[in-house]
Amino acid sequence: MKRNLSCIICPRGCALEVDLDTLTVTGNTCPRGEDYARQEVTCPMRTLTTTLRVANREHTIVSVKTAAPIPRDKLMEAMEVLKSLPVNAPIALGQVLMEDLYGAQVVATSNIDD
Repeated sequence: MKRNLSCIICPRGCALEVDLDTLTVTGNTCPRGEDYARQEVTCPMRTLTTTLRVANREHTIVSVKTAAPIPRDKLMEAMEVLKSLPVNAPIALGQVLMEDLYGAQVVATSNIDD
């Protein structure tokens, strides 16, 4: 069985074909495309970006993201965990708001002043 992918690692956007039985990748022009294709068909990972409510501010949210990709099949569970995460202003860009969410830190991607 084969699966076709478009590589997202660089601007070339190589058309990749992965043989799912042998995990053989063709169509890549660099080794990074081969690594991406294997990862995508065995355990796809995604960076989660969202917003969190700032508990000590009415009608205020802060944008956040995971510092590293997490398993794609855990995204909805991660959103449920983050929904109940209390964060308070002030918040600094890059501040770690949660140490471990499926192996990745959750960091602020904007500032919220005091």
